[in-house]
Amino acid sequence: MKHIISRIFVSAVVMSLAVSVSAQTSKFEKRYNLLVSQFGPAGVGVETVLDNWEKEDSTDYNLLLAKFEFYFAKAKSTVVVSKPDKKYLGMSPVFSLKDSTGNAIYYYQEEVFDDEIYGLAVKEADKAVALYPDKIDCRFLKANAYIAYEKESPDMALAYLIELARQDAARKKPWEFGGAEVEDKDFFEDAMLEYCVSFYTIGSQRSYEAFRILSEEMLALHPGSVEYMNNIGTYYMVAKDDCKTALKYYGKVLKKDSDNYTALKNGILAARKLKDTKLETKYRERLKSLNDK
Repeated sequence: MKHIISRIFVSAVVMSLAVSVSAQTSKFEKRYNLLVSQFGPAGVGVETVLDNWEKEDSTDYNLLLAKFEFYFAKAKSTVVVSKPDKKYLGMSPVFSLKDSTGNAIYYYQEEVFDDEIYGLAVKEADKAVALYPDKIDCRFLKANAYIAYEKESPDMALAYLIELARQDAARKKPWEFGGAEVEDKDFFEDAMLEYCVSFYTIGSQRSYEAFRILSEEMLALHPGSVEYMNNIGTYYMVAKDDCKTALKYYGKVLKKDSDNYTALKNGILAARKLKDTKLETKYRERLKSLNDK
């Protein structure tokens, strides 16, 4: 999810005041964007611009998101960690060395956070949510911050996304994203699929559980969604090594969509693991006919 700060036009009862505040905010925003492009969201001069911007309009949505970006970037630093595994948090190692016994040790660049400054970033996201409850950009930023902070144990991220999914299901009007109302009816489901991918990519046991739980929640809220059925099948095949259960979910998908590429491809792998040659051949032939179309 990539956040893009968009222009907010301020309306007020007193037009002269509205024009004045809007022009001032625009000046700060232009200065902010220039500094970020040159030095990054926590670079030289950014904090001063944000302080002056806040004096003019402390409730400006773009300001709140800019302050979030400032604190989030300021809280973050990079360390090198060593692990015995070839993958860590979904990352490939930056380099590897042999230990005294000849075993490979892999080294990764990992982002770590200053807890206090990170907390300030989350507070800015919370302010934006409270003042602009229909805007979903700030909610995504908070979810992203949780995932980056919690890494292999995304408990807060999972709880937040489940609550967001339930709010979405209960909404009677569209979200606003990027300064406009969302017209794509699949927008939210697609976004949650991206979060499922994030949990899966991390690759820890707890992130796999988050992948399953969020997929099950979305399937309960949107019955019949083949994407989330596929997710659950993949969880059982990869995280639990339970190919029999995985095939049940892939079978459900194929009953709804006989040409579903993901279910066919993963179904072949699961059938092969179970040495079910007949089913593997069936799925392989169906996949081949799909590719030949």
